[in-house]
Amino acid sequence: MADKTDTSAGLSKEERDAVKQRAKELREQEKAGKNRAAGEKSVLDAIAQLEPDDKALAEGLYRVVTEVAPDLVPKTYYGMPGFANADGKMVLFIQPAKKFNTRYATIGFEDKAHLDDGDLWPVAFAVRNWTPAVEQKITELVRTAVG
Repeated sequence: MADKTDTSAGLSKEERDAVKQRAKELREQEKAGKNRAAGEKSVLDAIAQLEPDDKALAEGLYRVVTEVAPDLVPKTYYGMPGFANADGKMVLFIQPAKKFNTRYATIGFEDKAHLDDGDLWPVAFAVRNWTPAVEQKITELVRTAVG
């Protein structure tokens, strides 16, 4: 049995698992179409399976996005909770720390997010705890991303 650091074919076990998860998601999403309820169920199921620390972060992000950007559609992204625009294109997601055994979770914004600021701007944010200050910053980022 390969350990976590096995990098056959250039990918770690975690990366290969994520690719398999994404293929499964695409098949399920094709069956469901742009059904908001199906996407919401898949995201809530993904959140429910997270470790407690990652779960608190994902729940915070879910709460902010559903309040600030209700037009975004919940959708999993490589098994991670995320949100897509009306065209089904991913706008933002959370990468739990445990997914790739990193020391912090990451909230990432894809190119459909309107965070442009000159010639250089951040599109991913490390987050370790969901605090009022983090919630405020993420709320501002989500508003900007969909604005």
